[in-house]
Order: sequence, then structure tokens, then C-alpha cells
Amino acid sequence: MNDTGLLDSIVIGAGQAGLSASFHLQRLGIRHLVLDADREPGGAWQHRWDALTMRDVHGVAELPGSLPPPRTEDRANAAIPAYFTEYEREHALPVIRPAHVDRVQNDAQDPETLVVTTGDRSLRSRTLVNATGTWSQPFVPRYPGMEAFAGEQFHTVGYPGPQHFIGKRTLVVGGGASAVQFLGAIAPLADTIWVTRSEPVWRTDDFTPEAGAASVALVEQRVAAGLPPQSVVSVTGLMLREQEREAERLGAYRGRRPMFASVERDGVRWADGTFQRVDIILWATGFRPAIAHLAPLHLRSAAGGIQLDRGGRGTTAVADARVQLVGYGPSASTIGANRAGRSAAAGVRRYLLGSARAA
Repeated sequence: MNDTGLLDSIVIGAGQAGLSASFHLQRLGIRHLVLDADREPGGAWQHRWDALTMRDVHGVAELPGSLPPPRTEDRANAAIPAYFTEYEREHALPVIRPAHVDRVQNDAQDPETLVVTTGDRSLRSRTLVNATGTWSQPFVPRYPGMEAFAGEQFHTVGYPGPQHFIGKRTLVVGGGASAVQFLGAIAPLADTIWVTRSEPVWRTDDFTPEAGAASVALVEQRVAAGLPPQSVVSVTGLMLREQEREAERLGAYRGRRPMFASVERDGVRWADGTFQRVDIILWATGFRPAIAHLAPLHLRSAAGGIQLDRGGRGTTAVADARVQLVGYGPSASTIGANRAGRSAAAGVRRYLLGSARAA
């Protein structure tokens, strides 16, 4: 079905950044729709593992005009979707779901207009706010022999909970916060081996708002140069929470090893030629931005990333001012999601006003 009405903007994704952008677009009187690939509200949070509680996630930055769920032992994959559901209802945000966006391209008859295709439906818009985040694009590095491994392999997106690992020697791959949390949950129940590409960097000071801003600034520098963004978490350093102290006592974090050379049927082969038997490989190796649907717009720079304005602090794509990116680079966490939503709405308004004056 083709929708011929021209919208002022389309937001792709109804996670925190997308809902924030929709709130501010609505506040500015900008006619828009939000297309969300999931069947229910909640963004990526609804897909997180059951053991992740609101206390574990260090709270969630509140959506504009509301208060976040309290930091309790409630499951994050239930509390946050409930919060988002109520927020969408309270503010009457124009969310359509499920609506998976296949591609965004220029209108053949009017190159100034964007055509957003979702299934058999086409929507036309003057601007776009991309808020698809990273959860749908898990990254697993390739190693020789992976396909021959007879044990189980999981990525963060499919983490089955700690009870699944009881009595099974588990290789945890990755140097980020998820790997640390997985080790904290699994090490008291099973033998674990931790491998990372480089030596983990631990924080010894408190993660203050100033430290958070400094970490975001490092990601902004990459985006400003048009490089593929690193996650905000990757530059904050690692810290242990109280629930990881037992794993620390058991030595789960002291025995970190450099990456193996290959995978075999019953385990991994280290670079020195020795063999390690393992039952499960848990890939806590992160995600990549979900932006393949934007490929027809040719937004990537020669350096491989999408360059944003204002030295990487803004949300407007340098290659195409019609496009705003939130949940990308410095705003790919709760630290910057709300600020990015407000910035994106302002960017949309700025473009629309400029187009009106040009006309």
C-alpha cells in the first residue's frame, strides 16, 4: 500500500531516543509518525535477559516530562517496557508497529523528498530521524573453526540466564560491561575463562556526571571525523558492582587471557598451540549501528562512519541535512538519548524552516 500524504518527519525506532525525538517534534507542532519494528513498546529493553534488574542498569534517564521507574529489583525487561507503554499513551505519540523499515531513498519524482519503505507500505517525508540503535545488529567476530564447535554459542542478545551454565565450562569473550556482568553471574555456578583482545581498563574513581561527559566527548571526536562510532561504554572503563564481588573472589577477573587463535570441535586453540576444552562460548562482543536501511542515501564518509554536525555533538548528518541520527555514537546510551532527541527535533525544525524560506 502506498501512502501519498507528505509528512514533515518520520522517526524510525521507538526506544528512548526515538520517543524523546517524537515528544519534542510533537511539542514543536511537526507532523510526524514513529515506525517501530517491535510488536510491543519497550525498545531493546524488552529483549534483555530476566536477571537484569532496574538496580543493575544504574537507572534509566527519564523521558522528557516524566520520571523513570525506580531503582528496584524489578526486571528491567518488564519495568521499562511498561514505562514506555504508559509514556506513549500519556503523550499520544503517533507510533505505528510492527513496522520494520527496509530502506530509505530519494523520491524518483522529487529528490528533495524521502521515501521510507516498510513491507508493502511506502511513506513520504521531508525529513527523517533515525533512532534504530544497535540491538538488532549483534556483532560476532569470525574465527577459524567456529562452525565446527560442538558446544553451544550465545551472543548477548540470546543470553539464556545464569542457570543455563551450571556445571558447564564457559568461555566469555569481550572486554565490556556485559562480559563483566556475565562473569559475575556465571562464575559462582561454573568454570569460566575470560578472553579479550586487549587488557581490560578498570575505573578506580567514581563515575561522576563529569566523567560521563568526558567519555561521551571521546565518542563525539570519532563521529566528528566520520569514523565508525565506538560505544560510550567502551570508553568509560570497567567497574565491579556488589553482585560481582563473589566472582571477583573466585578469580574470574584475574585470569583474563588474550584471544584464542581458532575454535575446534570441543574447545579453542590458543596462540601458543595449547588446547582448552570448553562447553559454551558466550560472545559479549557488542553491536554495530543498525543503519543498513539508510544505504541508498550514501551518508557514510570515506572513513566508514556517518559524520554528524557540530563536531560530532549534533545529530544532523553532514552529508544530508534532512537526516537526523539519534542513538548513534555519543547518544547510543541513556547518557545522551534525551539530549539527542531534543537536538534532532530542533534539527528537523531548522531544515523545514530553511526549506520554506528557500521556496
